[in-house]
Amino acid sequence: MEVVVGTHELFDEHETGLGHPESPGRVEAVLAGITTALAGSEDAELESVVRTFEPRPATREELERVHDPAYLYYLEERSLIGGGALDADTYVSPGSFDAALRAAGAGPDAVERLDRGEADSAFLVLRPPGHHALPSRAMGFCLLNNVAITAAALVARGERVLVVDWDAHHGNGTQAAFYDSDEVLFVSLHEYPLYPGTGALEEVGSGRGKGSTINVPFPSGTSGDAYRLALDELVVPAAERFSPSWLLVSAGFDGHRADPLTDLGLTAGDFADLTERVARIVPPGRRVFFLEGGYDLEALAASAGATVAALAGASYRPEQPSTGGFDGSLGAGPAGRPRAIVQAAWQLHERSLEG
Repeated sequence: MEVVVGTHELFDEHETGLGHPESPGRVEAVLAGITTALAGSEDAELESVVRTFEPRPATREELERVHDPAYLYYLEERSLIGGGALDADTYVSPGSFDAALRAAGAGPDAVERLDRGEADSAFLVLRPPGHHALPSRAMGFCLLNNVAITAAALVARGERVLVVDWDAHHGNGTQAAFYDSDEVLFVSLHEYPLYPGTGALEEVGSGRGKGSTINVPFPSGTSGDAYRLALDELVVPAAERFSPSWLLVSAGFDGHRADPLTDLGLTAGDFADLTERVARIVPPGRRVFFLEGGYDLEALAASAGATVAALAGASYRPEQPSTGGFDGSLGAGPAGRPRAIVQAAWQLHERSLEG
């Protein structure tokens, strides 16, 4: 299975300040992790099926399907005049707008490459990340919503899009972009409560989009077995009903147990398992993964490497998949909560589709 990996040197020009967790070192860590995975896999041919490319910038038309033109002008102006803080934790520097344009264009560029048959999947190593960005507001380290821009481009040409977001933080910007749409099925598996405070079970979409948003708000400490359960008993059945033609994944790796900003219990092996499961939902040539969070550089490198190896069809698990997040029961205690949450999410999804 061939994989194209998109990244660009301009991503280093997005400067967030000394000590900020969303730093240029994240891209370097991910690329190093991919290199280690290719060398460490038992598949000797793996290096020949993973190729890199430099993404093009997003067009104005692509951006304005998701973002307010006035916000785009403001973001560009703030970058041009030297940058600064947009909120308590989101910053722009002189190079941020150009970096954000490349990050936003990477998804549509990857779609074009997959359309041409260049690969079976794409993995995009991007900065700044995107899933918190709202139509007219930056937040949560995010300036432009990279995955939403790609989903909107696909919808504009008649595709049905499944967006799976497994970042530890809820993808509120992506949810908001498609909350009223029945052409995008948005599924988020995240720690709750946690920033940004959205992503409750009851958030299921509205209007035509009722039933097209599914939130799985896991408690802190949840491990990989609960995530596998959610994919097998919720995400896959919902996707089969929706019949997507494309899969987009907000691949945040801050659910790793070593991450300093979250309290989930995942490992690099879990991310390999999740990748294998979601990739089977659509045919080859219809899968694009976007880097979102992940702030422990060693964990980020291992998790991203395991993900790319899984996309390439190879088994590379530098850490064993995790267990212990639930006991398989529906009990009221912490051990039973993840299964109960998955079942509640499925029940809400079915009821919302029934009207």
